[in-house]
Amino acid sequence: MRMPPSTSPHHSYLLGASLVWLLGGGSLLLSTLVPFHTTLLGWAPAFWLLGAPLIVLLALEPSLPRQLVAQRRARRRTRHDPIWH
Repeated sequence: MRMPPSTSPHHSYLLGASLVWLLGGGSLLLSTLVPFHTTLLGWAPAFWLLGAPLIVLLALEPSLPRQLVAQRRARRRTRHDPIWH
C-alpha cells in the first residue's frame, strides 16, 4: 500500500526546517563549536544536531535514501563512459 506524496504547506515547511536544522547542526559539529561527545551530556549533542533531523527527514520522505542511491548509481554509470566516441 503506497501513500501518495504529501504536497501540503506543512509538509514542505517541516522538510525545509529539518534540512536547515541538519545543515546548521552539521556545521556546528564540524566547526567544533559544539563537541560530538561531552562528559556531562554524552552523545546528546550529536543526536540532537544530526540524528534527530535525520529521523524527521526519513519520517517525512521515507523514499529519500532510495532516490539518493539511484541518483548516485546513475552518476557512476555516466562517469565510466569513454570520453571519445
